[in-house]
Amino acid sequence: MISPEQVKEMIVAQMPDAKVEVQDLTGGGDHYQVSVVSSMFAGKGLVQQHQMVYGALQQAMSTEAIHALALKTSTPKS
Repeated sequence: MISPEQVKEMIVAQMPDAKVEVQDLTGGGDHYQVSVVSSMFAGKGLVQQHQMVYGALQQAMSTEAIHALALKTSTPKS
């Protein structure tokens, strides 16, 4: 199990300017909805943006500490 705060910390470690909101969808600590706003997404398509977030969470996802992840990503201006 991983806490919403840990999810946020992993993303911010890779994208320091990110504004991150994390919701535990089931209360079980493994299904999350995450919203990330970062200037690092500028000029990148949606798939690339999501890949950046998945990259930040790779370890937690590979060990299935995070089983499901719903993502919403955007730049500060979009």
